[in-house]
Amino acid sequence: MRTTTNRGLQPNVLGTFDTIVMAVAGSAPAYSLAATTAVLFGAVGLAGPAALLYCAIPMLGIVLAYARLGRIDVNAGAGYSWVGRTLHPFLGFLSGWALVFAATVFMVAGSLPAGTLTLSLISPGLADSTPLAAAVGAGWFLMMLLVVLGGARLTVRAQLVMSGVEMLILLGFVLAAVAHRGRATAFDWSWFALDHFHGPDTFAAGALIAAFYYWGWDVTSNLSEETRDSRRTAGLAALVGVGFVFLLFEAFTVAVNVLLSAEEIRAAGPNVLAVLGQEIWPGVGGKLLVAAVLLSTVATLETTLLQVTRSLFAMGRDRTLPAALGLVHRRWNTPWVAVAAVGGAALLMFAAAAAAGSVQRILSDAVAAIGLQIAFYYGLAGIAAIVAYKSVLFRSVPNFVLGGLWPLLGSAFMLWAFAESLSTLSATAVTIGLGGLLLGVVPLLVYWRKGSDYYRPARLDAVRALEAAAGSAPATRPRTGARDKNYATDF
Repeated sequence: MRTTTNRGLQPNVLGTFDTIVMAVAGSAPAYSLAATTAVLFGAVGLAGPAALLYCAIPMLGIVLAYARLGRIDVNAGAGYSWVGRTLHPFLGFLSGWALVFAATVFMVAGSLPAGTLTLSLISPGLADSTPLAAAVGAGWFLMMLLVVLGGARLTVRAQLVMSGVEMLILLGFVLAAVAHRGRATAFDWSWFALDHFHGPDTFAAGALIAAFYYWGWDVTSNLSEETRDSRRTAGLAALVGVGFVFLLFEAFTVAVNVLLSAEEIRAAGPNVLAVLGQEIWPGVGGKLLVAAVLLSTVATLETTLLQVTRSLFAMGRDRTLPAALGLVHRRWNTPWVAVAAVGGAALLMFAAAAAAGSVQRILSDAVAAIGLQIAFYYGLAGIAAIVAYKSVLFRSVPNFVLGGLWPLLGSAFMLWAFAESLSTLSATAVTIGLGGLLLGVVPLLVYWRKGSDYYRPARLDAVRALEAAAGSAPATRPRTGARDKNYATDF
């Protein structure tokens, strides 16, 4: 497997600020809150803030793992490459497949709310029609597909506009919620404690849902081949992005607990932010937050498309999937075959969703299934970082904590949540989640038999990789400091 960065995608398109915006948009603050708050409340009740907090701590361990791995292997496939080169190529392929499958399912889970929200702005009565919501959502999806096909520059410009307006609305409502005098429930610090969880299974269910909230920040790693100074930038952007959305998630979850009753939350379902906005600012607030959710949904469709198409591009390039997926458009420098493949698969799923039940039921099962996939490939990435840096973990305290202990905590937490949730999720969610993983075994065996070089990897070792990078870097300034500084996560 090669480790050079120039393989067809356009390099140096994204700067640090652009990448931070992508990380925030990838987690989709407004969409995640709208689509998942009622689901989280149904699983853990008032302990939503605690679930988000206790998932954020190990999630930061996974962020650190991604940052460290990205320093020694710049690859659009991210975890697909890292896990394959440290643990085993089979696990690496399944890690990449899990992202691809989760992202494709999300095309529907993300687009359906976009269709519902668009219809609710036109006429609230239309929003109850699942086929109509699927049709409008498919329209939004196709629009983002064309933007992503147009190249990274066009994509980041569209993202700056959508995410900028979304953040202004959300931050304005955070301040308005603090100043609001009405309340359904008194604020209670126990919402951040473990007291509200009824056993490990409830905690695991909440953790899996919380993982879905944060999911998407790792788009920075999939964009590494198109980012300036990506060995540093991707990890920094992910860290800043997760920290920012964590504060937003906590603020809005607490506001929902305080300002809305349990009955209102359950009845609102995916419209919970609209109900919250109406409570804070009657007449206008609901529509403003609906607009924020719509922008967030469309923005995260774009970042998710970037993730899945870059992952497919890397897999096609390595010939672990059809080689055509690794083709890049000559003018736009985008993996156009991968974009078209994702578009076709998602449209088939839209047709299935149109014939299915309510939007809320589809979202609930999709969120849980995607959560299983996320926990699986994040958990493997945490272990991969430890293996890659094993020879330097005990050289300093920062190396041990940031490169070993914290990623290990994150990985153990994700894999525990994966295993523990299997007995609590609906049969549909488990079938989609595990069935999607097992489906990946078919192309794995086919392309392994064909002899792809991916299955004979050069082992990923931090010492050799960093020394090679240091030897090839331009001498722009003298190097100073202790040797171990090269191995710590110095954002």
